[in-house]
Amino acid sequence: MSADDVVVVDPPSGLFRIGLRSLWEYRELLYFLVWRDLKLRYKQTVIGIGWVVLQPLAAMVIFSLVFGRFARVPSDGLPYPVFVYSALLPWNYFATALNRCILSVVGEAHLISKIYFPRLLLPLAAPISGLADFVASLVLLLGMIAWYHLQLSWAIVTLPLFLLVAFLAALAVGLWLSALNVRYRDVAYAIPLLIQVWLFASPVVYPLSLVPEQYRLLYSLNPMVGVVEGFRWALLGKARPDLGVFAASLTVVTVILIGGLAFFRHMEDDFADVV
Repeated sequence: MSADDVVVVDPPSGLFRIGLRSLWEYRELLYFLVWRDLKLRYKQTVIGIGWVVLQPLAAMVIFSLVFGRFARVPSDGLPYPVFVYSALLPWNYFATALNRCILSVVGEAHLISKIYFPRLLLPLAAPISGLADFVASLVLLLGMIAWYHLQLSWAIVTLPLFLLVAFLAALAVGLWLSALNVRYRDVAYAIPLLIQVWLFASPVVYPLSLVPEQYRLLYSLNPMVGVVEGFRWALLGKARPDLGVFAASLTVVTVILIGGLAFFRHMEDDFADVV
């Protein structure tokens, strides 16, 4: 083989060079990663995809008893089970996608060390595969809405927008932590604590109205605040979310995502050596 026959495959240079062309060229690998995750997730389980519904359903029952009945937390005039499940729907999608995204690079160590492909595909596949679980959980929520005789409104057409923000939030944070997890495996042990704290820092079991007005803008820097409030508006006809709250959440997601892409690009050259 002559020197002219040697092909060198390099990742795109520069921190902010995402390499969209390269991602498109490897789209079949992205499809394979997503499809493999869906096939293996509930392989050899008895109830299969039923776990997608059972987990948030169990959380809804516990929260309804503890916060709805015992603590008497207000629910903006809505039945508390529907109130909390409408927030658990985007929250569970975000939390699950984030967890898989963080572990994605280390989980594919055998693949990274053998061949080149855009490493960004690994954290990207995690929130995409989670969409199937989201749809299954959404069906249950629609059934609950019918059970409580609540009316859907035109606002439901905005649901994909808030889902997109949850998708980008999971990817944005996941890019930072998945790259850090390659070098510092402590990150994997901190994930459950991070997600648990983040849950109670979001208006899942309580309404945004309980947050004092003077702290609301600071509170809305949590990107899941705008997502949860948006879901409740789109599905339950709750008061339209504050545009300032949503704009703050969207701005934070954008900043974290841009920084995450740059940080991931900076770290990915050493993945094969470190992982």
